[in-house]
Amino acid sequence: MKNIEKKADTDEKKSKIGKDTTLTVMLKKLHADTFILALKTQGFHWNVTGRSFAELHGLFEKQYLELYAAGDEIAERVRALRMPAPSSFAQFARLASVREEEGAPRAKEMVSALVADNEQLSRIARQVVAAAALVDDVGTADLATRRAQAHDKSAWMLRATLEDDISQEAHS
Repeated sequence: MKNIEKKADTDEKKSKIGKDTTLTVMLKKLHADTFILALKTQGFHWNVTGRSFAELHGLFEKQYLELYAAGDEIAERVRALRMPAPSSFAQFARLASVREEEGAPRAKEMVSALVADNEQLSRIARQVVAAAALVDDVGTADLATRRAQAHDKSAWMLRATLEDDISQEAHS
């Protein structure tokens, strides 16, 4: 009886591959958010100015390169689940919760925006982990876990660049 139940459970999971399930929709949204955040971070890399230029220019570059690589991995996971990966600006704009930045804010505002966006993507990645666990999709859960960790680290590194400003404000 257990073998029959196990086969039925496996067949049910296989039948969801190739369909826009809650999980694949969430994964596509993570992909879109990752792309928009990569583009935003790259724009900040190009346009940052001020005392922290060299440090932030390098940090932003490291982060946007990592985000583009992550976006590729997420898109490939969507394809492994037999769904088309979002691949147009229109699709990314429709799916993403992260918003593009028009113009060039001051360096401190750039960093604050990227901290908030990375924290948001970490939360979204954790939601993907939970959804993947419900359907026993360990591959997607692993990918989303690694994305949550990467966004947590990026947010921490960005917050650390603001500490001098925060310390100086506290002593004023």
